[in-house]
Amino acid sequence: MRQITLGTTGITVPQNGFGALPIQRVTKAEAVKLLRSAYEGGMRYFDTARAYSDSEEKLGEAFHGMWDKVFLATKTHAKTPEGFWQDLETSLRLLQTDCIDVYQFHCADQCWRPGDGSGMYEAMLEAKAQGKIRHIGVTAHKIKVAFECVESGLYETLQFPFSYLASEQEVKLVKLCKEKNVGFIAMKGLAGGLINRSEAAMAYIAQYDNVVPIWGIQREQELREWLSYMKETPGMDDELQDYIEAERQELCGDFCRGCGYCMPCPAGIMINQCARMSLMLRRAPSKAWLTPAMQAEMKKIEQCLNCRQCTAKCPYELNTPELLRKNYEDYQKVLAGEIEV
Repeated sequence: MRQITLGTTGITVPQNGFGALPIQRVTKAEAVKLLRSAYEGGMRYFDTARAYSDSEEKLGEAFHGMWDKVFLATKTHAKTPEGFWQDLETSLRLLQTDCIDVYQFHCADQCWRPGDGSGMYEAMLEAKAQGKIRHIGVTAHKIKVAFECVESGLYETLQFPFSYLASEQEVKLVKLCKEKNVGFIAMKGLAGGLINRSEAAMAYIAQYDNVVPIWGIQREQELREWLSYMKETPGMDDELQDYIEAERQELCGDFCRGCGYCMPCPAGIMINQCARMSLMLRRAPSKAWLTPAMQAEMKKIEQCLNCRQCTAKCPYELNTPELLRKNYEDYQKVLAGEIEV
């Protein structure tokens, strides 16, 4: 497998990273076993966040005493320097380390800069001067913010959604990172679960020699699949190219990625599932989507206030109320047997 160097950081790892958001859904013992198996299989880049409940604690349990053997990235969602330092100290304690390799502003809605009055970038610089972090990174979902961060020259890494459903703008962003020598970390390589053929996802990413994908991993079966590509990485061929093109025709456009940044909903709607229910029914068939509990969740769409708070918070600028209504109409047809899934 190709080794990728993340920009000016000098961090060089296999093009196969571990996204640790999903391990918050499993027990500590299961998570530790999964993380250590990932290390034994060759993964070296592990990404988490203060916002991922107990994910940091599980990483700390798995890797304390061996942080010199892997690279660690975590994030702060703080908006004030006080919150920044609180998050950083908490992360260091839970991860059982005295230094974080890549510390990132999480889901930034602006490009923090020195002298902007917030004190946020200055806090990053001070943390680096104190030896508590090694490299300054940023994660974003809004492409304008991402471009601004890369152009600023202030960030050593950028984490942004990137998969074979990427738009021309997103590909342009990856190329700009290479030009500016900014490490590109690809999140949502499976488009929030909508992509269900891993070799196609890996073959697409492998075309870019400056991108490290972090796959969200929760189960041993998923891990085994990604680790199998360490020895034999899928390459793009005509069959995969045709498959990806068909996928792009079906999925590109206005669809919910399930990121959840629109939440919470004042009407209690589970937006990050309900707004993409039609696709999930077809691409990830499960009886769980049709249980009485899920039917009750979908019925809440009838109570949508059309307040548009979700639209304002959506990093993809989707018309979420309209998506909810369309998905609810489709769901009702499935329940009535008018549509077979």
